[in-house]
Amino acid sequence: MLSFVVFCLFVVSGNAQPAKLSIKETLEKVAHNLPQLEAYRQQAAAVKENISLAKNSLVPDLTAGYQVNVATFNNITGMSYPGFLLPISGPPSATNEMNFIPGTALGALVKWNPFTFGQRNAAIEKAAAQYKQANAAYNEQLFQYQYAAVNVYLEALYLKQVLRISEAVTGRYKVSLEQSLVLAKNGLKPGIDTAQFQSVIVQTEIDYLQTEKTYLQKLEELTRLTGLEAPAENLVLTDSTLKPSLSIADSAAFNNHPYLLNLEAQKKTTAAGLREIQHAWVPQLDLWGNLYARGSGVDASGIVNKSEGWGLSRTNAGIGLQISFPVLQFSQFNLKKKQYRFLLRSDEARLAQARLDISKQIESAGLQYRQDAKIAAKTPVQLQIATDVYEGLKLSYEAGLIDYTRLYQSQYELTKAELSNATAQLQLWRSLLSIAIAKGNLALFTDQL
Repeated sequence: MLSFVVFCLFVVSGNAQPAKLSIKETLEKVAHNLPQLEAYRQQAAAVKENISLAKNSLVPDLTAGYQVNVATFNNITGMSYPGFLLPISGPPSATNEMNFIPGTALGALVKWNPFTFGQRNAAIEKAAAQYKQANAAYNEQLFQYQYAAVNVYLEALYLKQVLRISEAVTGRYKVSLEQSLVLAKNGLKPGIDTAQFQSVIVQTEIDYLQTEKTYLQKLEELTRLTGLEAPAENLVLTDSTLKPSLSIADSAAFNNHPYLLNLEAQKKTTAAGLREIQHAWVPQLDLWGNLYARGSGVDASGIVNKSEGWGLSRTNAGIGLQISFPVLQFSQFNLKKKQYRFLLRSDEARLAQARLDISKQIESAGLQYRQDAKIAAKTPVQLQIATDVYEGLKLSYEAGLIDYTRLYQSQYELTKAELSNATAQLQLWRSLLSIAIAKGNLALFTDQL
């Protein structure tokens, strides 16, 4: 039974399908799969409801209720509990009589603010600005996560290339080992060459395992950033080359940079808050309506009929207009306006600093790209020379004309040239990515694939 289970596990693991992943797919999966970004989307949706709440203030407020109580005889209208009931006052009783009489009341109170002297519109504008800021914050977070994912992708791609180089290095040393065995057997080379090659092979295998560990860790991080459930060892990176002719031009410059847009949204939110404060020190116009019905167990002549207290025998209604103005709050509102003006200046300064930083970042990224492009054009030449030298010295070693040291040195130089070429290509990719990040447009990078 145990053997069958082990066999099934082997079959399942052996049949695991590789999960292919390109850089463009990486960007899409980051946008759709990350729970953290979903949290930002839901926060933006929640902030959007503030717009509806601000508009909803136009709807009248209607409060209705019913109460029943037992109170003393001395006020023939009974009593009302605090709240929404606004009773019409009545005369007290002619005598002081502590006789408990039942009473009831039904009331409806309407309050409506159809005219707010600009307060409602200011609140709506502020809510709309907050919603735009929430969306801008989401876009900035998305941009940062996508950059992090692409950066990890490039690091994994580089390590994948290093693994291939390591395999090739091990293969070359194994070929040299076989040749040294033949030469030692024929007495053309000392046996120590064989031991030296064996030692180097073991070291290259150790280096391969260490690189493979780092490579799998990068793939694991990539699956976290993309929300993929596939095991890291089953992930296959499909992008490995750039276009022969690269273009980094961008007519939009950095005006649509997510970081810049987020700061601009923050500034607009602050400006909307200032306008809301500017519309706060204005009159408040309220339309009031009141419907009030009353039942009492004693009538106006003082005759007690407790059964009448359980019904509604008198009805009153009224409608009115009330205007109020916070006369002595001008100092408070002026201080708030002053506070918001300082905040607005702070936002403007942060925006100016961001424009300066991004501009210099673009210049630096462009300089880095031009230099890395020159280096990337040189390393293939160096690699070809190192390859030719190695091939020539290998033939000389096979003929017994040179010793182990010179062959080992040529293999070392070839490995160094291969790693330099792989590093130069990675740096070129990173330079392109740096330009895209500086301009806030990842399409500048993905269009070069």
